[in-house]
Amino acid sequence: MFAAAVIVFREVLEAAIVIGIIAAATRSVPARGRWLAAGLLAGLAGSALVAVFADAIGAMASGLGQELFNAGVLGIAVLMLAWHNIWMSSHGAALAAEARTVGGDIRDGRRSLSILLVVVGLAVLREGSETVLFLTGIAASEGSGSGPMLLGGLVGILAGAAVGYGLYAGLLRVPMRWFFGATGLLVLLLAAGMASQAALFLIQAALLPSLAAPLWDTSALLPVNSVLGMLLHSLVGYDPRPAGMQIVFYILALAAIAGGMGLANRPRRANLRKGTA
Repeated sequence: MFAAAVIVFREVLEAAIVIGIIAAATRSVPARGRWLAAGLLAGLAGSALVAVFADAIGAMASGLGQELFNAGVLGIAVLMLAWHNIWMSSHGAALAAEARTVGGDIRDGRRSLSILLVVVGLAVLREGSETVLFLTGIAASEGSGSGPMLLGGLVGILAGAAVGYGLYAGLLRVPMRWFFGATGLLVLLLAAGMASQAALFLIQAALLPSLAAPLWDTSALLPVNSVLGMLLHSLVGYDPRPAGMQIVFYILALAAIAGGMGLANRPRRANLRKGTA
């Protein structure tokens, strides 16, 4: 029961944090709730399919199917989060203004809504599929009954969702003048952390060199299976024993997305300078 609760808590926490940050970052976008819900349902449906075909996925590419599957999902999620952040850099202020206007036209805002479905769906798909595979492994190795595992899974779901909602509620209290900067930074760190995790899966699949493994070891100071370690892993991709290639991917993702955000925000800054001239 305890092992199932910890595993489910960790996976639900990661998905809940992604959903909470994206939901908070798009609170000015009308009708975004329907797209978030659709992404959640799509991710759950995808996780169910992964459960059905778990053996086939695991056997793909000489037994490396799960690593390649996870790396692919993470890669797509990084691209979607990058696009979301770059788009919000140029449209966030306009969306906030429209949200304060009753009946405001949201024609431009609709461009980002499909991204919500994809990002949320991928987050739930990845964590849901990993949960299914991990729990299957526990059941096979321990021979535990379904009752304790279901109870542990329920405890993990409730705890992970509660922490994710706490983050979402906290973000909603951030003043609007700082809000887009705060959520933009969180999404940026989320994407960089996912890029680092994708690199780890590719290293495990022997498709990338490690470039030193580990580069450092902080597992004694802050274990990744501690509550704080799991939270930092979900938020910023914390890894106590990262490979050098993971750091390369992390820095490249940070630089590329931050650069894209700066370029997208340049016209708005130019207009502000003209308005104050």
